[in-house]
Formats: sequence, C-alpha cells, structure tokens
Amino acid sequence: MLRFRRRALVREVTQTDYSDLSNVTQPKSAVRRFATTFLGMPIVVKIALIWLIFIVLAAFYTRLDRILGQALPLQDPFYQPFLFGEAKPVEGPSSAHFLGTDVLSRDNFSRLLHGSWVSLIVAMTVVTFGLVFGGTIGAFVGYTKGKVETLTMASLDVILAFPPLVLLLALVAVYKVRNLTMIALVFGVLGIPTYVRIARASTLSVASREFVQAAEAIGTKRMTILFREIIPNIMPALFAYALINAGFVIVVEGTLSYLGLSVQVPEPTWGNMINEGRRDIRQTIFPIFWPGLFLTLSVVSLNLLGDWLQQRVSVRSSAL
Repeated sequence: MLRFRRRALVREVTQTDYSDLSNVTQPKSAVRRFATTFLGMPIVVKIALIWLIFIVLAAFYTRLDRILGQALPLQDPFYQPFLFGEAKPVEGPSSAHFLGTDVLSRDNFSRLLHGSWVSLIVAMTVVTFGLVFGGTIGAFVGYTKGKVETLTMASLDVILAFPPLVLLLALVAVYKVRNLTMIALVFGVLGIPTYVRIARASTLSVASREFVQAAEAIGTKRMTILFREIIPNIMPALFAYALINAGFVIVVEGTLSYLGLSVQVPEPTWGNMINEGRRDIRQTIFPIFWPGLFLTLSVVSLNLLGDWLQQRVSVRSSAL
C-alpha cells in the first residue's frame, strides 16, 4: 500500500500544472524602473532632469571632441575668427553662431558646452568625496560612538567654524591653485565635514531600527551591520543632500571664476565668461546672459531634483 501511495504522489507532482507561473511578476529591469520613476515625477522635475542630462552629455561630448582633436561637429572654443575677417566680436545669434560670439568673436555655444565640463568635474568631485569619505566616516562614528565620535565631531566643528567660502578663497589665493584638478580636490576635501554630520545624524536614526537590533541580537559583526544595514539606508538621504550641495558648489566655482581665482583663461568656464562679457554689457547682454542662464538653470534643476528626492526619502524612512 505504501508503494502505491508513493507512486500516486509522484504522479500528482509530475502532473502539476505550472501554467500559472507565467503570471508571476518578473523583476523590473533598470530601464523600466527608471521609466516608471520618470513618469511619476512632476513636470517641473522632469524638465530639470532632462536639462541635467543634457549638461552631462554636453560635458562628455566636449571632452571627446578635445581627445579627437576637434574632429566632432563643434566649433573650436578658442578660435578667434575676427583675426581672419570671418566674424565680428560680440555678434548676436546667427546661423554661423547659434548663440552669438563673445568679445573675441569666439563661439558662445561652444564655450558654454566646454564650460559645463569644469562645473561637472567640480560638482562630481565634491559629491564623490562627500559620499565615499564623508558618508563612511559619519556612519562609522555614528554607529560605534565613544571617544572616536567625540574627537571626530569636535575636529569637524573646528573646521566648520570657518566660513567655507572664505577658507576656499584663502587656500586658492595663497597656494596659487589654478588648474581644474587642484580646484576640484580643494572643493572635495572642504565638502567632507558636512557630509560627515549628515551621515552621522542619519546613522543615529537608522541604528535604532528593529532590523539593526535584530542583526545585533543574532551576533552579526558590527562592521557587517554597518556596511550591509546602515550605510545602504543612509545613502538616499545623502544623495538628496548631494544634489542640492552640487548646485551650491557650481555657484561657488562660478564665483571664483568670475574673480579670476579658478581655472585660468582662456579655458572656458561659466564664471569667467560672465567676467569677460561684463565689460561690453552696454553694447550687448548676450555674452553674460547665456552663461548666466546656463548657471541658473543648472543650479535650479539640481535643487528641484534634490527636493523631490528628499520627499521620497522622507516617505521611505517613515515606512521603515
């Protein structure tokens, strides 16, 4: 009898209908997740994201154009046609120059796109330093606490006591930093303390959650909890701040460029384009209007995207 029952059970298992498994929801691909998220954004945030994607693509396009020796269909940002009688300084928009020319008859559109590379590199350096170093240090001292936390936060308080813009101006002026690499590194290092404070505050909140306490109860190592449970849960809040902070950094870099303390001319940046165009503002406003517009749109777009992400992070945190 047992044999017959076993055979009957085997038949039932082998004859099971698996047709319903086709209805099981498959995990969404990254492209589908992005499309779903994008469609759910407010229209203003969509426009902001599209503008930021355009700036990023433009920056990499100009780098590729430099690598290929100006082989791509984009005018040379350093070429001065008025020396050869091909164009006049401070021309308005035309078919030859989409956004007009500057005081040296250089193409404004090409210089704006090349200037986006400087802003992108500085912003990405600050965000990368902040997320990697600031986020890790903040999460570590917030979770381990003790004397390390006290000493670290006291040191950061001393650094943050100095106005960051004044400290940045002093470093740039004293050490004569004028190349993009050093400017980006100075921005990145000075941005770490704020990220440490935000990461520590978020860690203190996440460390009291049930899933962290459960991991501690079963004997999971503290470093494993830190990198598996805490850091992934504080990253969304750091990303939201990083977007807003990137906008502030772009403004500060533009200010340094305007004062002649950033990347040296003739390398185009939005700040030094405004500085060069202000001398002929009575003749035409275009040389300062276009870099000012690009700078404003980029900063506003970063703030809008950062605010939107912050709202999503708040909803997600309340659901934990």
